[in-house]
Amino acid sequence: MRLTHRLSQYQRLYQQIGGAPVAITIGELAALFYCSERHARTLVQQLQDQGWLSWHSQAGRGKRARLHCLKTPDELRAAHLQRLLQNGDHQGALEMAQLDPQHLQELLSPHLGGQWQAGSPTLRIPYYRTLETLDPLTLTGRAEQHLVATLHAGLTRFMTGNPEPQPDLAHHWQISDDGLCWQFFLRSQLRWHNGEPLTGQQLLQTLEKLLQHPRSQPSLASVAAISLPHALCIQFDLLRPDFWLAHRLAELPCLLTHPDSPGIGAGPFKLTLNEPHLVRLEQHPFYHLQHPYLESIEYWITPELHAGGAYTSCQHPVRITIGPQEELALARPVQRSMSLGWCYLAINLKHGVISEAQGQKLLMLIQQSGLMANLPVPNSVITPSHEMLPGWAIPQHLACEDIALPARLTLLYRPPVELETVTVALQQLLARHGCELEVRYYAGKRWQSAEQIEQADLLLADNLIGESPEATLESWLRQDTLWRGILPDSRWQHQQQTLQRIQQFPAQQPRFEQLKTYYQQLMAAAIITPLFHYQYQISAPPRIHGVTLTAYGWFDFCQAWLPPPVENQPQPPQ
Repeated sequence: MRLTHRLSQYQRLYQQIGGAPVAITIGELAALFYCSERHARTLVQQLQDQGWLSWHSQAGRGKRARLHCLKTPDELRAAHLQRLLQNGDHQGALEMAQLDPQHLQELLSPHLGGQWQAGSPTLRIPYYRTLETLDPLTLTGRAEQHLVATLHAGLTRFMTGNPEPQPDLAHHWQISDDGLCWQFFLRSQLRWHNGEPLTGQQLLQTLEKLLQHPRSQPSLASVAAISLPHALCIQFDLLRPDFWLAHRLAELPCLLTHPDSPGIGAGPFKLTLNEPHLVRLEQHPFYHLQHPYLESIEYWITPELHAGGAYTSCQHPVRITIGPQEELALARPVQRSMSLGWCYLAINLKHGVISEAQGQKLLMLIQQSGLMANLPVPNSVITPSHEMLPGWAIPQHLACEDIALPARLTLLYRPPVELETVTVALQQLLARHGCELEVRYYAGKRWQSAEQIEQADLLLADNLIGESPEATLESWLRQDTLWRGILPDSRWQHQQQTLQRIQQFPAQQPRFEQLKTYYQQLMAAAIITPLFHYQYQISAPPRIHGVTLTAYGWFDFCQAWLPPPVENQPQPPQ
């Protein structure tokens, strides 16, 4: 009999009789267990042999025996879970979690954070919500983006703290003098997570799919053809020079999955379990770059406990704590940073209800009122924005006092949660100036379509910035359907022409300066305005080392490490 099934039967017994001694017949036990009296006797004997209960029978049919449950189901589950985790049996641990999801956080608590299990360093992260499907072309969540970048490789890759794309599946690349031919030379002996050799032909198949997919196509809009002139060479022939190409190939939409099995990648970790309660990553044994120190990473999903206010690793999406509950007192912030990304307000000029001058008046009212500085949100979580990027100052708007706001405006917003607070403050501010603000909420983390956006006059959302800030902002203009929804057709065409012109500068600095100039024009016209940044923070107990924040506010799984357990450590001299 499986132990989890036996635990389930014991729990049913305990729920009926409790922890006090009772008088009971074998027939009553058989009815409780839905089995024969013979099987009930066997089961009671097994439970007694394991020390879970005591059973003293009396001679004679129908005589009542004395039964005493010696342990609570919670005690048994905790002990069993500990054995499973220490032995590296994560599948058995998952079965235990499914047996009692309401107590999952409590059972897991002693085993969270960095642990050595079955001789391997393991990191367990309790997470507050169910994760999306880990598909680079469909996901929207910040945690999922971090996971997918860990699971999948691209021809190029961004390393934490370095804004320049680095070689990944490609060992190096070269560009023709006219910028129209890019050749990426693959490393030899690459392998997928399943151990299968990774070939240039497979990458070509995936790249040809990406050329057609609506999520990745904008990144590859200048690509005329992709070919395989050599088994270890991927060639891009361009319609026009695009000196962002190495950056684009490192971004999420261009990560390369197995052409026949999109769940299989070639990144530093592979996905070995993806269940509602447990997502498990294990080190890819054939990884082509430096191997991480951690052997495995587990996300234990406990959303109902977060809702109830219990301990979780993510009491706020930008606040992550690594470690078991008993070490929370020892956990200290090891990394803090202000996100380069921000929550923004966009003005929909295409809808025609609010003009550019009225948008500037609205921004002037927000800036003069100090609305962002006075939101009822802790200062440790958000910081009002003064720059789009360092050196890209947000203009101070000066609008004509005679300009009146429209009598009624519609605002559409989506997560994060702090934006609800912004909508309330905006309603109150605009009401004082004779403008009624209707607020609508969209639960998705990415705008759905231009048609959805065109129904609103104002839009509130967030924009994440990656390791290469300028490249991220250039891609945002191409990929986000926001711009097609808020820009009149003439401005939309101008934007496309501007991006095509900027991408053709071979030198990086002119590209950056031209992009900055265009964004300053958007901000001056009040079309887009950053409102606040998040304060990212990672806390960990002293024994977890190498915790390094990425641009998205998670920590780099490839850099974290745990010192091995030291047994029989000599005592210092007295």
